[in-house]
Amino acid sequence: MIGVPLVTHGEIGTALLASASQILGGAPAQVMTLSVWRQDDPDDLVLRARELLERLDAGDGVLVLTDIFGATPGNVVSRLLDDGHVEGVSGASLPMLLRVLTARNGSLAGAVQRALSGGAEGVVHMNSDRCLDA
Repeated sequence: MIGVPLVTHGEIGTALLASASQILGGAPAQVMTLSVWRQDDPDDLVLRARELLERLDAGDGVLVLTDIFGATPGNVVSRLLDDGHVEGVSGASLPMLLRVLTARNGSLAGAVQRALSGGAEGVVHMNSDRCLDA
């Protein structure tokens, strides 16, 4: 099973995981969060993130979700990427997380694609026509 760490500003990852757990009916295995705060040292964060990845990797790889590309959480993750073994996707959202959590027994590349599609398809302009069709 693919491990899924969430590396985000503040409690964003914690809130996403709590919401996903509620929707799925329980806490998913091999998912943990790393909260990044303004005062955190980036080098220390890299060490903590590396430890998190090691804990979550059961041999099938790790897909790290982060909130903002180019910000500290994403920069920390970028220092740990290892193509085909540790992949990262920014723009973490609840639709993205749910899509990944419901398909973690396939390939890591497939999980990356599901994260991207979940994130993109989760952004919808809601208008009266669309809401009436739902």
